[in-house]
Order: sequence, then structure tokens, then C-alpha cells
Amino acid sequence: MAADGSLAFSHGDVSRPMHPRSANKLLQATGMRELGLHLADELLALSAASHWGESFHLTGVRSILAKAGLNESALQTTSALPEDPQAKREAIEAGIGPSAIRHGCSGKHAAMLATCVLGGWPTDSYLSPEHPLQQALRDSVERTIGTHVAHEAIDGCGAPAWAMSLRSLAAAYRDAVLAPAGSAAEVAAAMRAHPQYVGGTQSEVTALMRAVPGLLVKDGAESVYVAAFADGRAVAVKISDGGFRAGQVVLVDALLRLGAADEPTADREALARWGVVPVLGHGERVGEVRPLRPR
Repeated sequence: MAADGSLAFSHGDVSRPMHPRSANKLLQATGMRELGLHLADELLALSAASHWGESFHLTGVRSILAKAGLNESALQTTSALPEDPQAKREAIEAGIGPSAIRHGCSGKHAAMLATCVLGGWPTDSYLSPEHPLQQALRDSVERTIGTHVAHEAIDGCGAPAWAMSLRSLAAAYRDAVLAPAGSAAEVAAAMRAHPQYVGGTQSEVTALMRAVPGLLVKDGAESVYVAAFADGRAVAVKISDGGFRAGQVVLVDALLRLGAADEPTADREALARWGVVPVLGHGERVGEVRPLRPR
């Protein structure tokens, strides 16, 4: 998507509905902001995150809950170990098994619970599609994309998930970075200001936002990525087989085609590094996944 909102290039049917999974989180966090949830700085970024379970992420989730008079026992996130390798190793060595707070969506869930407290809604059923919170968030998402969601499902974390087209997803992120004010603009600004809370110290999402200042990037399960430059250039990617190995490569190639390497403060070495995924054999690099551009 070009800066003016026109279609710069596409592959496949970009109007066909698909599930953005966690790439919906900007829209969900925007909806919670509209409902009165006020989180500052990194906590607002964490409400839209797929965090990697590092100690600062867990501290942030607990802070969101504490502000609402709750603790992590209120979370109904699917139990998981941290995504971050070091945090995962430390948890296992300490005898800590999978838990709700260590799931990458616990920031979103904590924000959902806090929004329920603000609205006077029950917290024990906050994941139900019929819950007032989820109904309000669905309405907010539909206002953002300008149409009804194509399908409702239950995501891996237990929360409702809504399907839309790649074009609608890219446009939503584009609108968020271009908005001069408002809930979406505030969430987008927090995500870009605190990229380590959106992913993690070693995540590709965090690294790409650091490589191109002003760039907003979010991922979703089954190989979904969406990104928007500060001037409105945007891209959304869905790999049909769900393989993340291809998704990262395609995303970076699309960002380069949109001019990421030409940004004055861009880290070109980082873009080149994240744009190729090594293939290992017996622990040694034996190949790589790289883009093959059409001639």
C-alpha cells in the first residue's frame, strides 16, 4: 500500500478474508482505549503485544492487573512457557511450569480484565463472545475496517478473533499511524516507542521497529505480519501454509520494496539480516530462505 493509500503491489487475493490472529491486537487495544482504559507508555504497548515472557513483560502484566485491583489468578490465558529462550530456560530451571501470565497474550488479557472492571462487567466470563466487552470490541473493529468481520473464531489464547482481508488490515494500521490524535494513534505511538514490549528482546518484530524508526510492526499466528511507515505506506502478509519461516522473509522484502532501506535513519544491515532466514543441518548453516522476486 502506497503512502496515499493506493495499492502499490500485491500477490494473491488481498480482498479475501483471513484471520489476522494477534495482528488484531492494535484494533482490540484501540477498542479498549475507547471504552475508557487508560494505560501509560509501555503498558499501553503491552496491551497490544505478543510478548516473549521476559521478566519486564510479566512485571508489566501484573501492573495492569494491580491497577484494576486484580492479580494473575484472574487471567484465563492459555498456559504457556515464555517464548524468549533465556526466560524459558530460567523458568524450567526454577521448576516453573506453563502459566497464564507467561503466554504472549497475557498483556491483552490483563487489559481486557481491567476494561471489564471499568465497565462494571463480570471478569469470570470475559472471554465469551457474548460478553459485553467482546461485543464492544467487535463493534470497534468493524467501525475501524468499515465493514462486518467476515468470521468469528476463538484464538489460541482463548479470546475471540475476527477475520478480515489483508487490505483491511493494512489500511487499519495505516490509519493508526496517520491519525493526528485518538485511541488508535495513541496505541500505535506506544507500540513504536516501546517495541521491546510488543515482542521481545530477540524478536523480529522488535528488531524491525528498531531498524526503521517510526515503523509499526505486528505479527500474528499462522504467519501473519502487518507493518506501517509513519507516512502511511503499509503492508500486510499472510503465508497460506502458516509457516513463519517464509513470512518474515516476505515481510522484509515487502518493506524493502516500499523503501525501508531508503529511510535516512534505517539500519540497513539489520534489514538485510532479518530478511534472510538460515536453514540449519546438524546445527550448521546449510542454506537459507530468501525472497525470489518475480521477473
